[in-house]
Amino acid sequence: MRIVVLAGGIGGARFLRGLKSAVPDADITVIGNTGDDIHLFGLKVCPDLDTVMYTLGGGIHEEQGWGRAGETFAVKEELAAYGVGPEWFGLGDRDFATHIVRTQMISAGYPLSAVTEALCDRWQPGVRLLPMTDDRVETHVLVDDPDGPPKGDAEGGGRKAIHFQEYWVRLRASLTAHAIVPVGAEQSKPAPGVLEAIAAADVILFPPSNPVVSIGTILAVPGIREAIADAGVPVVGLSPIVGGAPVRGMADKVLAAVGVEATADAVALHYGSGLLDGWLVDTVDTAAVPAVEEAGIRCRAVPLMMTDVDAAARMAAEALALAEEVRA
Repeated sequence: MRIVVLAGGIGGARFLRGLKSAVPDADITVIGNTGDDIHLFGLKVCPDLDTVMYTLGGGIHEEQGWGRAGETFAVKEELAAYGVGPEWFGLGDRDFATHIVRTQMISAGYPLSAVTEALCDRWQPGVRLLPMTDDRVETHVLVDDPDGPPKGDAEGGGRKAIHFQEYWVRLRASLTAHAIVPVGAEQSKPAPGVLEAIAAADVILFPPSNPVVSIGTILAVPGIREAIADAGVPVVGLSPIVGGAPVRGMADKVLAAVGVEATADAVALHYGSGLLDGWLVDTVDTAAVPAVEEAGIRCRAVPLMMTDVDAAARMAAEALALAEEVRA
């Protein structure tokens, strides 16, 4: 079975670990979000790609869900002593090595897809990990500027765009997000292998990753959404919203920015029946099933809490079962 999975960071990575456990012989291609990528200390950092790579390769900090296990922070502390920031983004010493290798290879002319393949040679994640694009795409968030002119001021309206990492990590999504902009996405093209993997897939899965800044950013790359819609195979997603709240993180803040309620059925309708064939909601959201099915998307309520690998494997198995139901 050839499975394509669109993945963000922690939720996508943990789901993939369960998927590998559920179908160990499957040929899995992961299309990773690169809209979270950021340049820090002269280095290119790819948080979502690295989280997938570390998680599936056995090097992740399990409690955090991101960063390396057994990490130390001597370099970060020395940079802070020199007054070099930002201090709010916690790169560890082991993590620095990954970003140094990536930046050196990109500076030597290698595209991000080739660099990612080379990094995965070390980690052996057991999947083919592809960035959504080799082009530079960075998600920015439009927020009120506390230091700018007041609202209604003709000189600026009091708003500014900041990098998603600053909004998410430094500000903890504490400001209202007025818009989410994947800068550079319109001019980008899918990385080599992305469209081919979609065309060859037997099933396409949307894990419980952020529907706006993870999966939504992947779908913003021209050609990817269209390829999925035209693939002619079941496309099944799992809700990242359980009981009216995100399972992890602050997805409700960015959903509000695009006018979508933080409910399991609203997220399914946001993707739409032109893209999704099946949708899994948690058992606490059973009441959402009729609205999703009325929209033309097959929907089932199953446990969706990834408490451990076995739970994630059961979720993956349910997604594949729903895909087969759709196919039939």
